[in-house]
Amino acid sequence: MEESIISKGNKAFYTEALRIGFPIMIQQLIIFAVGLCDTIMVGKLSTQALAAVGSANQVTMVYLNTVFGFLSGVGVFTVQYWGIRDIKTLRKLLGVAYSVVLAAGIPMTALAFAFSPQLISVFSKDPEVVALGTQYLRIAVFTFILTGLTFTISYNSRAIAMLKWPTVFNAVTVALNIILNWVLIFGKFGMPAMGVRGAALATLISRVAELLLLLIYIYMSKDHPLKAGLNELRYEKELLTRVVKTAYPVVLNEFLWILSFTAVYAIYGHIDTDGTALAVSQISMTVSDIFMAIFCGIANACMVIVGQELGRGNMEAAFLSAKKCLTLVWIANIICTAGLIMARGFIVGIYDYDPAVNKMIMDTLLVSALTMSPKMLSYTFICGILRPGGDTIWGFFVDAGLNWFLNVPLAFVSVYILKWQLAPCMAMVAIGELVKTILSYRRFYSKKWMNIFTGR
Repeated sequence: MEESIISKGNKAFYTEALRIGFPIMIQQLIIFAVGLCDTIMVGKLSTQALAAVGSANQVTMVYLNTVFGFLSGVGVFTVQYWGIRDIKTLRKLLGVAYSVVLAAGIPMTALAFAFSPQLISVFSKDPEVVALGTQYLRIAVFTFILTGLTFTISYNSRAIAMLKWPTVFNAVTVALNIILNWVLIFGKFGMPAMGVRGAALATLISRVAELLLLLIYIYMSKDHPLKAGLNELRYEKELLTRVVKTAYPVVLNEFLWILSFTAVYAIYGHIDTDGTALAVSQISMTVSDIFMAIFCGIANACMVIVGQELGRGNMEAAFLSAKKCLTLVWIANIICTAGLIMARGFIVGIYDYDPAVNKMIMDTLLVSALTMSPKMLSYTFICGILRPGGDTIWGFFVDAGLNWFLNVPLAFVSVYILKWQLAPCMAMVAIGELVKTILSYRRFYSKKWMNIFTGR
C-alpha cells in the first residue's frame, strides 16, 4: 500500500490541498467574476434586461449542470485511475465524456433555440423580459457544446491536478469576455449598441477562444495525460457500463437539482410583475458565487485527495483527509459570511437602483450570508466527499430529493400562500440545505460512502 498524504503530517496535507485547490479557486473566481461583470453591465440597461439574461442563463444551466453531473460521475473513476497513473484507461474515460457532451449538446441546442420564447415565459410574463430573454438565448445556445467540451477538459485537468495553463487561458478569455461585453452591449469603438444580444455574442466568442486555446495547449504538449488520439479515446462497452452505473445517479442529481433550482427561481418571478425579484435574485446569486469560489477549491481538492487515497486502497487516510477538508470549510464559512455582510453596502452602490430595490438587494445579500454555511457544507459533502467515494445513489436521493420535496414546496408556500418578499422566501428555502447537511454528517461518519474501483 502506497504512503498516504495523512501519514506525511499536517503541513504536507495542507500544502497538497493548497496546490490542488488554489488553482481551482482562482479558476472559479475568474468564472464567477465575469458573471458579476455581466450582471453589472446588463443591469445598467434595466432590471428587465437583467431578469431576461438571468432567466436565459437558467436554461443554459440545465444543459451545463447535466454535463457537470456526468463529468462528476466520470471523475469518480478519473481521480482513482490517476492515483495509480493508469493513463490508458484515463484517456478512454475522456472519450466517454466527449461522446456524452456531444450526444446531449446537439439536441438541447436545437430545442432551446426553437422554444426560446416559451422557455423564458416560464420565469416571467412581462413581454419585455420575454423578448429580451429570447434575443439573448438564441445566441447563447451555441455556447452549449463549446462549453461542454471545455468543461470536459477543465474537469479532467482538475482530477489530475494540472490546472496551471487551463487557469491562465480561462483568465485570458474572461478578460476578453468583459471587454467584448463593454464594446458590444454599449456600442463602443464604432460598434452598434447590441444590448443583451451583445452580452450573448461576447460569451460565444470567448467560449470559442477558450476551447481553441485548451486544445492547442494539450496537443502541442509532449506528454500531457489528456493528449489522446482517436484510437486512445475509443472505449469498451464494459467501461461505459461501469461509468454509467456510477454516473447516472450524479447526472440525475444534477439535472433534477438544476430543474428544482430553476423552479424556485421561476416561483420568485411571481413575487412581482416587472421582473424586479428575478433581477435581485440574479444579483444575490452572482455575488454569492464570488464567495463560493473558495469552497469550489476546497471541495475539488477534497475530491482529488480522497479519490486518490481510495484508489490506492488507503481507506482510513481517505476518511481523515475528508475530515480535514471539512475543517477548512468551517473556517471559510466564518470568513465569507462576515465578508459578505460587510460588502453589502458597496455592492448596492455599484448597481444603484431606486431605494426600494436597493433595500431588497441588501436584505437578500444578508440572507445569502447567513445561510452560506449549510449550503457550502452540503455542497462539500456531496461533491467533494461522497462522489469520489462512489456514493452517488445516496447523494442523489438526498440532494435531488430534498430539493424537490422540501425546497420547491417551501418556495411555493412562501410566495403564493404567505406572499412574502424575496429575502424571507430565500431564508425559508435554505431550510432544505440545513437538513441536507445534518443527513450528510450522519452518512459521512457511517463510512458507507467509501468504495474502491481500482481493485486495490
